[in-house]
Amino acid sequence: MSRLTLHEQPRPVPAFGFTDAGGQRLSLDAFKGRTVLLNLWATWCAPCRKEMPSLDRLQAVMGGPDFQVLALSIDRGGLEPVRAFFGELGLEHLAIFLDPPNASTQALNVVGIPTTLLIDGEGREVGRATGPAEWDSPEMKALIRQGMGRSAAGLPSTSEEKGS
Repeated sequence: MSRLTLHEQPRPVPAFGFTDAGGQRLSLDAFKGRTVLLNLWATWCAPCRKEMPSLDRLQAVMGGPDFQVLALSIDRGGLEPVRAFFGELGLEHLAIFLDPPNASTQALNVVGIPTTLLIDGEGREVGRATGPAEWDSPEMKALIRQGMGRSAAGLPSTSEEKGS
């Protein structure tokens, strides 16, 4: 399993567009002010299949006005294969986001999937992981909080998480 590597200094994130399940055009600007865990994945990617349930659980526990798991599919088949994948795995807490032209992989210099970026509320990359991870593990949640800094992140502490 991968580990989230935190950068010494935040890095700018290049602009790119994607859509939600309703076809609305979005960019990361739509999430300004919120910590985002951006996960680039595809339905045909076996390691992605393995980590998606942990991303869903992370969104269930930490998701809210200050934190969002943004699972961005790079599938070229569009919405239906992604919707079927979500149903097959029982994903209930993640929203569907699509990037069929793969603009994100080029803009973010992604060499393989899954790749996950931790993006702060100002839209800067503060950490990255290449490969699958157990995102809802205590270690990973602690790394996410560390990467954001407790005062800037606004994320609930372990005792304040939903369902704890």
